[in-house]
Amino acid sequence: MTGEGRLSRRGLLAGAAAAVTRMPAPPERKQARIAITLDLEMSRNFPTPEHLHWDYEKGNLNDETKRYTVEACRRVKAAGGVVHCFVVGRVLEQADVGWLEEIVRAGHPLGNHTYDHVNVKATRGEDLQFRFRRAPWLIEGLTPEQAIRQNIRLTNSALKSRLGISANGFRTPGGFAEGLEDRPDVRKLLLELGFRWVSSRYPSHPLPQPGEKPSAQVLEGIVRAQEAAQPFDYPDGLVELPMSPISDVTAFRTGRWKLEWFLDATRRSVEWAIERRGVFDFLAHPSCLYVTDPNFRTIDLICSLVRQAGDRAALVGLDRIAVHAPPSRRPEG
Repeated sequence: MTGEGRLSRRGLLAGAAAAVTRMPAPPERKQARIAITLDLEMSRNFPTPEHLHWDYEKGNLNDETKRYTVEACRRVKAAGGVVHCFVVGRVLEQADVGWLEEIVRAGHPLGNHTYDHVNVKATRGEDLQFRFRRAPWLIEGLTPEQAIRQNIRLTNSALKSRLGISANGFRTPGGFAEGLEDRPDVRKLLLELGFRWVSSRYPSHPLPQPGEKPSAQVLEGIVRAQEAAQPFDYPDGLVELPMSPISDVTAFRTGRWKLEWFLDATRRSVEWAIERRGVFDFLAHPSCLYVTDPNFRTIDLICSLVRQAGDRAALVGLDRIAVHAPPSRRPEG
């Protein structure tokens, strides 16, 4: 499973965020496209393993998470790129959203991550989110599909009301090995809400026992999984922009990895994308990274690898990748 498991630009780009216009892909891809994406939510087990209350307060971002997000965006901007952030709508209930306004002004896109971090594949109300299990009256009278639609729509409205922007893309909470291949109803819902691309697929990959250093075979398996993390079209035209393994939450929570192991896996995967002029979508959560990588070593590593690649790679937002995503069938993996 991916991380428990971002903003169109103010003014000129506000209207272009919700619906990405497809353009023909160039006959030959000359640049690797590297995206750094951050899911703006709180994560259970951080900053300490016993922290579980974030399950009910995914949007109650603490100051450490906000500061980490702003600094990560600053570093990537200085490296000539942008960070594509995906926001849980309840974040916008907080009194101060100046930090979000700052990253919007800097040109970093912000997408929709639902209002309460709901499971968009849920078919029962109790499976939507921990919050609704504790307070079912919040979705009383709604079918799961209606509750999901409302959760996504509320985030669109919150972004417009608090920040004056439209959502730049949609990322599902959690990631699915098959993406939305098995749920044409969810794809239809997203298309009806104006989204032309989604980030929902997190390919399966090997993982060692918790606390165990990843072997060469495990690392090779993670790199091989990048092939299954390339963009593709669903039959209805919705573009899928998969998340690239391995995510920070998978590594540090599930795997209990050390930072050096995570850096090694990330480096190998980015180098694979650069060598093949492919796509790499780094999936991370500031609420996890401020604890596990307080000095931004992973962010700096990715920026350094792209800089060393010269004109063979670029740091871009997922919206830029979606525009040039080649029409293709779902990859194996």
